[in-house]
Amino acid sequence: MARQGRSTDWGFPRWRGYGAGREAAPVRLCDRAGCDERGDCPAPKSPNSPDRWYFCERHAAEYNAGWNYFEGLDKEEAERREQAERGEASGFRQSSWAEWGGSGDGTRSRDELRALEALGLDPDADYEAVKKAWRTKAKLVHPDVRPGDEEAAKEFRKLQVSYEVLRAAEERREWRG
Repeated sequence: MARQGRSTDWGFPRWRGYGAGREAAPVRLCDRAGCDERGDCPAPKSPNSPDRWYFCERHAAEYNAGWNYFEGLDKEEAERREQAERGEASGFRQSSWAEWGGSGDGTRSRDELRALEALGLDPDADYEAVKKAWRTKAKLVHPDVRPGDEEAAKEFRKLQVSYEVLRAAEERREWRG
């Protein structure tokens, strides 16, 4: 009988975890067709349903991008749920002063996210991208370029307000250090 080689397992639990084995661990794959990534991000199949899809992080973000969690609720119920979610995520908000995290963790206000959306930017866009997008879009709808066009003037005001919100937020971040 041939010897299989030397093992590094000395049989004492100190060198390996209790119950550690060499069996294959089950891995759930992403439910998106054609994706071979690990699917450990649950997403609801429909509102108020216990059934879940399990996506990889990239596909979960794509799936949730158009999801409206407050659809069908009256104003009071939507505000109550929003307050509950803010209470659960207060740790992220408290750590934002140290700028530990990126976008989506409370470092950007709702107004900033709306302004970024108006400029057509991602939530993690930097200030240079904001300036570039604002200049590009403002040139197209500026009242001097399109005089007498009310829609263009309205769009220009929206872009101007969005830029001001993001500029003020950037100044606050620079002031904090």
